[in-house]
Amino acid sequence: MYLEQINQPSDLHKLNDRQLKELAEEMRQALLEKLSKRGGHFGPNFGMVEATIALHHVFNSPIDKMVYDVSHQSYCHKMLTGRKNAFLYEAHYDDITGYSNPKESVHDFFTIGHTSTSISLACGLAKARDLKGDKENIIAIIGDGSLSGGEALEGLDFAPELNSNLIIIVNDNDMSIAENHGGLYKNLKLLRETEGKAECNLFKAMGLDYLFVKEGNDIQTLITAFEKVKNINHPIVVHICTQKGKGYALAEENKESWHWCMPFDIETGKPTLTFDGEDYSSITSDFLLQKMKENRALVAITSATPTVLGFTEDKRKEAGKQFVDVGIAEEHAVALASGIAANGGIPVYGVYSTFIQRTFDQLSQDLCINNNPATIIVYAASVYGMNDVTHLGIYDIPLMANIPNLVYLAPTTKEEYLALLDWSTTQKEHPVAIRVPGGNMLSTGEPAIKDFSKLNEYQVTHKGNKVAIVALGTFYTLGTKVANAITDQTGITPTLINPLYITGIDKPLLESLKATHDIVITLEDGILDGGFGEKITRFYGASDVKVLNYGLRKEFLDRYDVNDVLYKNRLTVEQIVADVTNLL
Repeated sequence: MYLEQINQPSDLHKLNDRQLKELAEEMRQALLEKLSKRGGHFGPNFGMVEATIALHHVFNSPIDKMVYDVSHQSYCHKMLTGRKNAFLYEAHYDDITGYSNPKESVHDFFTIGHTSTSISLACGLAKARDLKGDKENIIAIIGDGSLSGGEALEGLDFAPELNSNLIIIVNDNDMSIAENHGGLYKNLKLLRETEGKAECNLFKAMGLDYLFVKEGNDIQTLITAFEKVKNINHPIVVHICTQKGKGYALAEENKESWHWCMPFDIETGKPTLTFDGEDYSSITSDFLLQKMKENRALVAITSATPTVLGFTEDKRKEAGKQFVDVGIAEEHAVALASGIAANGGIPVYGVYSTFIQRTFDQLSQDLCINNNPATIIVYAASVYGMNDVTHLGIYDIPLMANIPNLVYLAPTTKEEYLALLDWSTTQKEHPVAIRVPGGNMLSTGEPAIKDFSKLNEYQVTHKGNKVAIVALGTFYTLGTKVANAITDQTGITPTLINPLYITGIDKPLLESLKATHDIVITLEDGILDGGFGEKITRFYGASDVKVLNYGLRKEFLDRYDVNDVLYKNRLTVEQIVADVTNLL
């Protein structure tokens, strides 16, 4: 096996053309075996096998520096830079992350998991090189789907200013996660169809040199192209056309569903871990599709992740013009929603918590200052969400809950969630965000009947004394368990409160607790610093009431075990009850 002999990129020079092709097939097989057992980004990596071999055959990494955008295309890079065992042997599968990581290898220069960043980062590397008088090649590798991100366009706009070596590899497979949307993709299509000869050329219009490579899955063609641009003295875009999912028929035919995969059976492609039944995405799409039929002014918005809202391809077709995919452009999505609301439309933007981080200015300036009634649904905002360091969803409360005018809500059940979504899309007073609960979806079967327009009015679900538990969103279930355990161990019946509103406090209720309660506990599924619990603590600061805030400490977690994190943050029933009994 040739892959076993590759310990560093220079080992590629020992292989002839035929052997390099065999290496590519071995790499695809290693990818297939690992991803079938562990899951991960499938289509992007299968399409970039030949290009990665050619890059490392021509350039001298890590002297020449490669920056992989999003890292969705970095698995093959890892195989050729000393990390092949993490793809060849199951015992080593977990030795590496799914993203570029400087802690793993000198061939990685940044930890990258958010998209559209590579060109700007590479510009920075090139600027530092020029200031020092060095001569290495700087290469940014970016997928066509990432080009719609504002930072990518800012990087492209700045790159010609360097007037020195910068090589931008645009991997064009005619796909983002789903299909591409936007005007620049019409130009990419034109360039593909004319083999780069069209007079209208986005990259040239920005002042960049340009090289088109039709056969982006042919190693020797790519080597020839990369040798042409090696040591170039000005910025250039190398536009390579690849096939997403190449080498696995199911992925070639179904590019959207095979962008990322769960563990699966290689023969059939069917997931080996199955989930039947409803989830928050599916009930959202069903709800919105019904509302769209009732009101043509309602529009669902996604930024390149349509299935987060449950809008699979068939449902997107059913929604028609009432579903908008802006591509990888979260900032635009928020501003678009504000504009739609300002003109009488009903926008609903669905987004992962980790990506709403990219929109703070638009949330504050474009949406909330103008107080436009848009709805934002925030998914995977939980310790139970995505668990790699680049995609953590636990920072949204400090980011969003302190923006004036925004009403941020934390439902606890399916029924509360749907009731809040119904309210938010009919009210005209506030921009509203809904934090989708983490973990398994809970259903009581009972309709939620609260008047949500009475802002910051918490729900007392069980009246007690001495101890009050204010349990937010996902952690309401934990609060229930804590309340029961306190009763069992002390005989005290705590007051249990479902606050719902993250962005404000129920002052009358909190004031009333002072007469009969000594301890107030807050539970939140996010970091404590700047979070929900601190608002409660501040309210009781001058009183005799003791407040215990439970949540997550401020840190970057990576590939964590949820139970370990909960234990380290004293977020188990036993630990919380022990703290309470010690105070009592």
